Amino acid sequence: MKAKLYRVILPVNNIDRAGKFYSDILDQEGIRVSPGRHYFDIGGTILACYDPKSDGDGQGEWKFHENQYIYISVPDLESLRAKMKKSDCRSLGEIEEMPWGETLFYAKDPFGNPICFVDEKTVFTGN
Repeated sequence: MKAKLYRVILPVNNIDRAGKFYSDILDQEGIRVSPGRHYFDIGGTILACYDPKSDGDGQGEWKFHENQYIYISVPDLESLRAKMKKSDCRSLGEIEEMPWGETLFYAKDPFGNPICFVDEKTVFTGN
């Protein structure tokens, strides 16, 4: 059996705002699959923005731990960071090089979700 990660759920509290934010940042429209879910295909793995209230679920507030980052590799880290400076993200770190060789920056989306963008040429998978 060969397992494959195919979807990551990202909790949001405004699905329209999430759809716009990630459409702008990822340069793709994605697809609204239900009233409270907007999906983006990132290299074969779905980033699923999920607003439980808009989807009619009884789920209360749901959010990631402050250090539970989702890592996304991109071809042009500097351009993406410049674009994010103009967005409504909650925080935006500086581009830095990590001891294991990755070049990246950390941010929090408009909903406080921790995300990290990594230069695709420096992705380290432990090998």
